[in-house]
This record gives sequence, C-alpha cells and structure tokens, in this order.
Amino acid sequence: MQLKQNVNLPKHIGLIIDGNRRWAKERNLPTLEGHRLGYGIVKTMPDWFFSRGVKIISIYAFSTENWQRSRQEVNYLMKLMKRALADDIEEFNAKGFRLLISGRVNELPGDLGELCQEAMHITKYNTKGTLNLCLNYGGRAEIIDAVRKMIGHNLTEEQVHEGMIRKYLYNGDLPDPDIIVRTSGEQRLSGFLLWQSAYSEFLFLNKYWPDFEESDVKIILDEYNKRQRRFGSG
Repeated sequence: MQLKQNVNLPKHIGLIIDGNRRWAKERNLPTLEGHRLGYGIVKTMPDWFFSRGVKIISIYAFSTENWQRSRQEVNYLMKLMKRALADDIEEFNAKGFRLLISGRVNELPGDLGELCQEAMHITKYNTKGTLNLCLNYGGRAEIIDAVRKMIGHNLTEEQVHEGMIRKYLYNGDLPDPDIIVRTSGEQRLSGFLLWQSAYSEFLFLNKYWPDFEESDVKIILDEYNKRQRRFGSG
C-alpha cells in the first residue's frame, strides 16, 4: 500500500530494535528464542517500509557494548548475522534492496568481515531500498574512527568542518535519519547515530521488537506526518 503523495514521508528511518531478551524472559523462554524471532522480523520488516516509499532504514543490530553479554548469546547473534549475510542475502538481492554495513567490520570474528564486504558488493547497484545494518557499531566509536582517519590523511585545522567529518563517517553519503524509533519502551539512543541524529525526530514504542508488526509501520509514518521539523529555526 502506497501512501498518498501529499503525505510528509520520512526518507530515512533509524530503528533501535530492542527487547528481544525481555520478550523471551516474560514468556519463560530461552533468551536465544527472543533473538530468533527478532531476526525473523528484521528479515520481513524492510518490505513493509520500502513498499510505502521509505528509501533507507538503519538498524542498530549489534553495538560495540554488546560484546559484554554472555559468550553463548554473542555466539548465537554472530550465527544469525552469518546466516543473514551468507544464506539470506540472495533473497534480499532478488528484491532489489541494497545492503550497507556501518561499524567496525574488520573486528568481527571469523569470516564475518569478508561476508559483510561480499554482501555489500552483491547488492551494490540495487535501488529499491537501502538497509544500513549497524553491526559492531557505536556512535562514539564512529566519531573516533572518523577523527583517526582524518589525522591519518594529514588534514589541516582549516580543512576540518562538518562536511569533512561527515565524509569520514562509516557511510557518510547517507542522509541523516528523519526519525529514530526504539522499541521496548526504553527512551534513549544508546550511542546510535550520535552525529547523524542531531535533528532527528524520536518515537518510542512500548512493545518489544519480536512483537513489531506491519501495523506499527503505519503508526510510525502517521506519527512522523504530524511532526513539524524546524531544524532550529523556531
């Protein structure tokens, strides 16, 4: 279903997909079951947004702080990432979606880093929607990495400005998110897209990620359509 042309539609939506573990705990299920169902939503959800005209989705899939979780949980999450990049990428590519990955990809275990590069290459020229997967990502880490690259390129003080910093972010050519949505009822960014979210709208859904459904997409788009973005002008 396409929205009417006069609707104020966000081009780029950021998603903090939170609540997998609490969803499982409240149902007396293993934590991994929450992640498994959450992964299923991640697979299906891009169709819901892209079919309505949204162009870019950024998902907070795994943060630099998530390594502190149990080895069992981290290993399972890495297996899900590998499944997505190795097995499910063909279906994703067939739909005409482009995959980008933001984060410290070179620090991922095993061959995950190579799979990330391969998946991005396979989908490079697709135009029906862009999914930016934030993997081993942290907003502060992104800014630190950008500064390090700038120092490595011997930039002078006069060359440092907002546009130059953006150029050195993980995927600096992406527009800033128009709205950032977090599930689970928590109301914080947790380091997600810190530089890019300066003027983003925020929406916090009081439901866990495994319960996210297509009707929530309409709620998000309807809520964004009500907002008046002034970018500091008044």
